Amino acid sequence: MNQLTRRGAGPLLWGLGGGAVFLMLLLLNSTTTVPAGKRGVVMKFGKVQDYVLNEGLHLKNPIGTQVEIMSVRVQRTDIEVPVGTKDLQTITTTLALNWHIEPDQVNHIYQQIGESEQIVERIINPAISEVLKSATPKKTAEEILKQRSELKNEIDRELKLRLEKYGLRIDDVSLVNIAFSPEFAKSIEAKQIAEQEAKKAEYTAQKAIKEAEAEVNRAKGQAEAQRLQRETLTPALLQKQAIEKWDGHFPNVMTGEGSLPMINVSPARLAAP
Repeated sequence: MNQLTRRGAGPLLWGLGGGAVFLMLLLLNSTTTVPAGKRGVVMKFGKVQDYVLNEGLHLKNPIGTQVEIMSVRVQRTDIEVPVGTKDLQTITTTLALNWHIEPDQVNHIYQQIGESEQIVERIINPAISEVLKSATPKKTAEEILKQRSELKNEIDRELKLRLEKYGLRIDDVSLVNIAFSPEFAKSIEAKQIAEQEAKKAEYTAQKAIKEAEAEVNRAKGQAEAQRLQRETLTPALLQKQAIEKWDGHFPNVMTGEGSLPMINVSPARLAAP
């Protein structure tokens, strides 16, 4: 009897153990965890549901339910695109795009496009290429060189319009590098040198003009001073200046004609107070 009991207890224990394992697996498959910075796309028997799982622990149906985790953090995509300019120059533009998925649109994005790699390949890269090839032909290579911020703003604006309809948000656009052809770089360098030489020549010419004007003004001033001096030097004033400078002695040297230079000094004038 005991032997029969032991024989029947073995399968029962195995059955209980298997049931416990099944219940444990069922419990584990009934929950899912969405990490920070991500969202969960719920699919029941392959069909994407209309709601999105936020961060944290969630219950789910263990039968036929699958949860795809997608990041909603800022991601960076770099792309290098050769483009043409208005003056038929070829430049290579390297653009860096920071973007993220709109959290409440994760399920629709996954349904229509796919995961992040497919978003970059199918949506972002083509959009960047098209916007660059549309914006740069509007400007010459020199204008792009001088108006880089304006080009960046135009690219930023156009990319936002193209990507927001897919539930993608742009955080920042950066023109990391704009590489010009060697021929254009040489022409820009030559032009800059020529402009510097022209400015130097203009400065020298302006300096010469100002110096000439200053010299003319000095000459005019001297001429005016001499004119005023001639008008004020009357015979009476000249005689007064001579009297003030005379030391009371006549010169000892005779002139060629044998006469002394005379000063018209009358006793009455000398006696005058």
